[in-house]
This record gives sequence, C-alpha cells and structure tokens, in this order.
Amino acid sequence: MLLTGTYPRTIDDKGRFSIPRQLRGVLGIDGSTTMFLAPGTDGSLALYSTRGFQEMAERLGQHSPTARDVRAFSRLLYARATRVEVDRQGRIRLPHDLTALIGVDRELVLVGVRDHLELWEPKRWEAYLEQMQPFYDQMAERAFGEDGAVGAVGSVGELGVGTDGAEPEQGMRHRPGQPR
Repeated sequence: MLLTGTYPRTIDDKGRFSIPRQLRGVLGIDGSTTMFLAPGTDGSLALYSTRGFQEMAERLGQHSPTARDVRAFSRLLYARATRVEVDRQGRIRLPHDLTALIGVDRELVLVGVRDHLELWEPKRWEAYLEQMQPFYDQMAERAFGEDGAVGAVGSVGELGVGTDGAEPEQGMRHRPGQPR
C-alpha cells in the first residue's frame, strides 16, 4: 500500500470529511471500514488502516518498553488513538478532541505519507512546506545516504530548521526525544 498526494478537504456540519476515491481504492475501502486516527507528528493527525496501525504498533513494540521515550510516546499515542468508521460514501467523522489538537475547523489538508494519511490544518501545512521545501535535497541525501542506499536519517533540526515553525537557536540542534 503506497499512499501519496495532497488533497484539500472540507469538513461538513456533522464533522465529517471524505477520503478521495483514488485513496479509498488503495486503502481497500469498499464499504463501511474501520481505521485508526491518532496524534501524528509536527502538528498533524495520522490516519491508518487497521493493518497499517497494527504494523506500526509492531514496529514500536520492537523497542524496549522500559525506555523513557518509548513509554511516553506509547502512552500519548495509544491514549488518544481512536477507531473511526469510514461510511459507504468514504466519510469519516472527526472526534472533536483530535480536531482541537491540530486546530482544524472547516478545512483540512489530507496528505499521503507512504503507509498512512496525515491530516493538517491548511495554514500549518503551507508553513511546513515553505519551511521544509528548501531543504528537500539535503533531506534526500540523508535519507538515502551518499551511495544511494537508505541510510540513517539525522534530525531535521540538524539541517538548521525546526519543524514547529521556529528557527532553532544559533548552534542549537534539536534531537528527537529531547525538549526544545
């Protein structure tokens, strides 16, 4: 399953948005389906198929459950992760607590990110693109390594940008799991 693309969506009066038809096919949605909506990264929400959420949970389960970051992340993720139903028209009702978490009201942007979809507040998504796009080549080099093989990816903060819209202080580099 490979999810790609960017899709502006409108949230209706009942708090629902529709998944685009082309993504429904990739996700295997052909009627009423259960998915998982959870806090994402960088101010987004993550929407997983049931299988995708289980696979992500298995990857997380490969790490030590006693490691502080793993415990904290697991608590925050699973405490807020919610099963959501996709109706026959491909619509999902957004839980108010999760929409409040990312600040969406009537509009959102749905972004395909390989094995899941991300939901973004449109202005935040535009700001993220504006901030990160200039570093696309450097991120690609880090992601694939110099020899073209997928390698260890460093923190985006190491490129001199923060993912929260603020520039890191001079000489400061954010490392995942550390407070900003």
